[in-house]
Amino acid sequence: MNSDYVIRREVSEDYRETEELVREAFWNVYHPGCTEHYVLHCFRQRKGFIPELDLVMEKDGKIIGQVMYVYSSICCDDGRVIPTLTFGPISIHPAYGRQGYGGRLLDFSMKKAKDMGAGALVITGNIQFYGKYGFVPGKTRGIRYQADPDADYLLVRELREGYLDHVRGTFSDPDGYDVAERNPSDFEAYDQTFPYKEKLRHPGQLE
Repeated sequence: MNSDYVIRREVSEDYRETEELVREAFWNVYHPGCTEHYVLHCFRQRKGFIPELDLVMEKDGKIIGQVMYVYSSICCDDGRVIPTLTFGPISIHPAYGRQGYGGRLLDFSMKKAKDMGAGALVITGNIQFYGKYGFVPGKTRGIRYQADPDADYLLVRELREGYLDHVRGTFSDPDGYDVAERNPSDFEAYDQTFPYKEKLRHPGQLE
């Protein structure tokens, strides 16, 4: 392991610090405020959560990055269900951004997922970043996003060569990623336990 940082499993004592990191990393990025820290907070108790792939990156005794993985699947046009994994949120504290830490965390976690037997990853993300790590648009492999069938941002990566051969079908977000939208009052109560941050609208946000 590089002496500059350590990647390890998250433990319960890390939870609040990790959620603070996620909130800081995603605040006002995709829309005013963010919900990713609440998704992580709730997902740890869900059956689709993978504790072995709930990782934090630590530097100088401080958590500067995190990633969580969950079980997901592709529903094939021929009726088969192909198991996959999905990761996210994945985040690096803004103070450590653009220094390569995100890529190192991603590479480490993908290798660990492969070693655990995972065949492929499916995520939503920016191909300009994730393309450097072997991801391709799902639609180039015949895999559609249920929420947006022509999406360029549904991305897939085989961890086992040939795993997605002859797979044609639809991917839906794992149940639980929309927890803040389903329970807005619970989310607002949770978010108010953190220090106040102003919600701002910026060009390039999704909504």
